[in-house]
Amino acid sequence: MARSLSLLERLGGKTQQDKQPTERPRLPKPEAKKTPTPQQPAETYTEKQIQQEREAHVEASAFAGRRALTSRNDVMQELKLAVHRRIVDEMTPEEQQVLVRGEDARDQIKNIISVYSNREMAESAYTLSRGERLQLVDDISNELLGLGPLEPLLQNDSITEIMVNGPKQIFIEQKGKLKLSDVHFYDNAHLMNIIERILTPLGRRVDESSPLVDARLADGSRVNIIIPPLSLVGPAITIRKFSKKPLSIKDLIGFGTLNEDMATFLEACVKARLNILVSGGTGSGKTTTLNVLSSFIPHTDRIVTIEDAAELRLQQIHVVTLESRPANLEGQGAITIRDLVKNALRMRPDRIIVGEVRAGEALDMLQAMNTGHDGSLTTAHANTPRDVLSRLETMVLMAGMELPVRAVRTQVSSAIDLILQQSRIRDGTRKITHITEVQGMEGDTIVTQDLFRYVQERIDEKGKSVGHYESMGLMPNFMDKFQMNGIELPPSFFTSGRKR
Repeated sequence: MARSLSLLERLGGKTQQDKQPTERPRLPKPEAKKTPTPQQPAETYTEKQIQQEREAHVEASAFAGRRALTSRNDVMQELKLAVHRRIVDEMTPEEQQVLVRGEDARDQIKNIISVYSNREMAESAYTLSRGERLQLVDDISNELLGLGPLEPLLQNDSITEIMVNGPKQIFIEQKGKLKLSDVHFYDNAHLMNIIERILTPLGRRVDESSPLVDARLADGSRVNIIIPPLSLVGPAITIRKFSKKPLSIKDLIGFGTLNEDMATFLEACVKARLNILVSGGTGSGKTTTLNVLSSFIPHTDRIVTIEDAAELRLQQIHVVTLESRPANLEGQGAITIRDLVKNALRMRPDRIIVGEVRAGEALDMLQAMNTGHDGSLTTAHANTPRDVLSRLETMVLMAGMELPVRAVRTQVSSAIDLILQQSRIRDGTRKITHITEVQGMEGDTIVTQDLFRYVQERIDEKGKSVGHYESMGLMPNFMDKFQMNGIELPPSFFTSGRKR
């Protein structure tokens, strides 16, 4: 009885014992006792008790709400599994033929699932509202036809990235901000089943002997998968989604990634066949910018793209897409980016586009740029334009060639004409912070100069970056290439301090 009375007191109930001050429980002794003053009376025991009762009541209510939500999720999960088993056991040959048609017969498949769901609920104690029944049918159809719990996230165009940290924790990036979603898998086996569904059409695998892999979805979204023992939280999936409609330069201007002057200048650079390197951190928008730059390439050029997992979506008609291949079960048969770059030189390309250089392929890419394949594009990870030049040196040395540092820098300075530095700002927006020209060598140092830059002025009360783009007022050294290709820019284009 005493235990139930104590619980009742914590929840705010009143008993006869409340009238007996001697039986009230003692409160913990405060660390520092405050001396009451006439201006500020000491806090009474009654006030403290009321506050504790309120906090206990709120805590109990929240706990009850969590238990109710968890219980409801468990009921839905049990019902899904029951309907799954019923479909497997009772599906007729005619219904199986409809299921084989896949996405083309999604509406018919939903009707079949609805019939089996109604049977299961009629023969058991499950009761669902109309909205929950529709959600149940959608979830089961996604399990049969798509990627299960990930399917609604993939269909949401406002979500740009999906990060699965084990079966129970799925984060999303929406409008540049990370959020924890309310979606989850049943367990590791359920998550591994979805992983196999992603990899099987691509002929790739992931297991204990090869616990990480890069892949892509049917819509071109990039996928990275890593599983135990390398991942200690369970199987982890990172999906980088791309817009269903290819972005144009006008879209980037609208997003604030660059201004109109910079867009006009970059279009002129691509048409003048300059070699351009896009650098930036993870998630800064390098691949998106590379896609937009490639849209300026004339349709008469033969383009060869080289990637680990094909992400680029070029609009030209004469495009050859190459994709690297991992080793097989015996550890043989791997085709690297470097192998593909070497092979691309024999394919009579007008332009070579490498999705990203990470290692020794940088040397082959630089040699291609220096041997008549002008107008090539690539990306690399770096924090600043100066850092990306240092990284290129390191990657060239990773090719296993014992070259003097000066020779490597000479290769870099003569191959790269322009560096686009892209960054993800604190508010989640992506901006081209520098357009930098590589001028050449002075002694043992590569000389560069900024042509455009983004100047951040402040962060406003909504957490948004406020700034402007400006021209540095410097004329690039490759203006002769513009003239050779019949490209003209107005004389005032490079006016110093020109802001937009």
